[in-house]
Amino acid sequence: MLTLKTPITEIHGIGPTNARRLKHLGINTILDLIYYFPYRHDDFSHVVVVSEIQPNEINTIKAKIQLINNRRSFRRRMFITEGLVADNTGSVKVVWFNQPYLTKILKPGDQIILSGKVDSDHLTPQFISPIYEKVKKEQLHVGRIVPVYSTTENLTQKQIRFFIKSVLFLIKEIKDFLPEVVKKENNLMDLPIALKQVHFPDNQLILQKAIHRLKFDELFLIQLGALQSKKYLQKAKSPAIKFKELTTKKFVKSLPFELTDDQRKASWEIIKDLEKGKPMNRLLEGDVGSGKTVVAKIAMLNTVKNGFQTAFMAPTEILALQHFNNLVLFLKDFNLKIGILTHSQIKTNFSEKISKGRMLKMAESGEIQIMVGTHALIQENVRFKKLSLVIIDEQHRFGVEQRKTLREKSSKQHQLIPHLLSMTATPIPRSLALTIYGDLDLSILLHQPKDRLKIITKIVSPENREKAYQFIKNQIREGRQVFVICPLIEPSDKLGVKSVKQEYEKLDKNIFPDLKIGLLHGKLKPREKEKIMEDLKNNKINILVSTSVVEVGIDIPNATVMMIEGAERFGLAQMHQFRGRVGRSKYQSYCFLFTESESQKTDQRLNALVKSENGFELAEYDLKLRGPGELYGLRQSGLPDLKMASLTDVALIKQTRAAAQNLIDQDPELKNYPLLLQKIAEFQNSIHWE
Repeated sequence: MLTLKTPITEIHGIGPTNARRLKHLGINTILDLIYYFPYRHDDFSHVVVVSEIQPNEINTIKAKIQLINNRRSFRRRMFITEGLVADNTGSVKVVWFNQPYLTKILKPGDQIILSGKVDSDHLTPQFISPIYEKVKKEQLHVGRIVPVYSTTENLTQKQIRFFIKSVLFLIKEIKDFLPEVVKKENNLMDLPIALKQVHFPDNQLILQKAIHRLKFDELFLIQLGALQSKKYLQKAKSPAIKFKELTTKKFVKSLPFELTDDQRKASWEIIKDLEKGKPMNRLLEGDVGSGKTVVAKIAMLNTVKNGFQTAFMAPTEILALQHFNNLVLFLKDFNLKIGILTHSQIKTNFSEKISKGRMLKMAESGEIQIMVGTHALIQENVRFKKLSLVIIDEQHRFGVEQRKTLREKSSKQHQLIPHLLSMTATPIPRSLALTIYGDLDLSILLHQPKDRLKIITKIVSPENREKAYQFIKNQIREGRQVFVICPLIEPSDKLGVKSVKQEYEKLDKNIFPDLKIGLLHGKLKPREKEKIMEDLKNNKINILVSTSVVEVGIDIPNATVMMIEGAERFGLAQMHQFRGRVGRSKYQSYCFLFTESESQKTDQRLNALVKSENGFELAEYDLKLRGPGELYGLRQSGLPDLKMASLTDVALIKQTRAAAQNLIDQDPELKNYPLLLQKIAEFQNSIHWE
């Protein structure tokens, strides 16, 4: 007996080959199939008679096949299937290309429905490669509003529709998790009806209601999760960390630069949060190079000088090592014990050689005051004596469960929730931040330090490539260094984009044979990456060819040229991150955008990057143009992978937030809604917040 959990391999008509193809789309069970939504709908519901056909437009007709046969076109090297169909008002010719099997499926006398463009360039109008289906009790592919799905190689739209239609009877088993009061107040249709109608709608009005219901569900679940998290944190307790004014002033005075007003304001917001004894839950957003880590150091310094410990987590080992070295340098006058623990790095600022066991003991005893590492800090057998502040760089969705894990890592005498400071250099538009990080308070660093020179950004056309190479040579002669970014690691003829390996070979052998060129990408081993970064830092590498690994945090002040290959393949916000890898010193810096694309849309987007230095403006622009899925390039931002809703729909975001707030106000624990609680947990797990 089929159920919602039944694997797709047990559905009649889905053999092993199609099962593999469906799994490629993330479809493993019948429930996955039902929740595999169309990305658009084609309206073929308006059926006309032959005499009403409009040339050069999409038409749908119901007619009888008069004639159908194949002929071989030797000039074009293909089979051409030609047919004549008719109704009471007239007849029209139909042509299909390279589908000779049609004469075995369609026979004279068959009643069919056709949808497609009618070409009037010939002597008589004719349908060119229309969609067809024999007339039956219920049409799936024509003569109705037809769903169109994202598909994969050798899996057709007709197959996906057929598979989904064959399991829709199980929709009755799907329980509607939305409380009746929410549905009534927001005028929402029942879930089983919405699921049926989104696949095979009766009309446009009911389709729009179904889509609205499914969008509402996704945004509502995000909002409820955020509000629940906020409620939990409001009840929890954290160490009250007193402001160490003299220590803080000494640190600020020791800096080789002056704090910006934004940095001062953000630092003060964090200090006030830490004093409260309630868990701080703050996101520090700052454009590239705006100085977030200095603000974080002030928070760390106050925490450890109150006798507590700090954990500083970074997304990569390269970045963790950079943060460790940076902390050791900037906090050298404050007699602190700082350690780093990653897969390949175990050391402290007072001992280069140390065993992992010894490091774990020092963390557990409280001897290590600041521990830097990757996400492994909370996953491995690490224990702290008094962990009171967690700082996370570029991993924003550090939720309630992770905090509980960290609390359990502290000694039994210190069962308090650590304060949390998340940092991101990815500029997130406010509308998005309020949705995704509704449980976080925001501090924003908008302005750059005063001494920074504007990075000169230029679009380089193919004919100017040689000039750009010559400019790069001149920069290297002056002692500077260069980044070259490529979209992919392996060669890909299909996409026609440059791979990092191909580019490395080309630059190393043909363009700059006399220069030292390095290669960096995510598939290298940690020690290999570390060696390359060390060589780059010591100016042993002139040009680093890399994938988007360098997007976040890498700091090489001597680098003055950022060259982006296949620029049309990246989001604006991501290219702004790349650009931020240069311009970190007194030297004038440059960003060159290489593209083979001649499309007007590409030109508009790249010109936006040329004109604007403001990451927040660029993120807003990309959000409108490309949508949230593309905003951060390779999805490193914790953005939910929503199936129906758009994070740009501000009106619906407000509606779902109000609905979620009303429900939480009435039932803070959602005890009366077990189905809803279960759905929140499933949904948050499915979108991989962490």
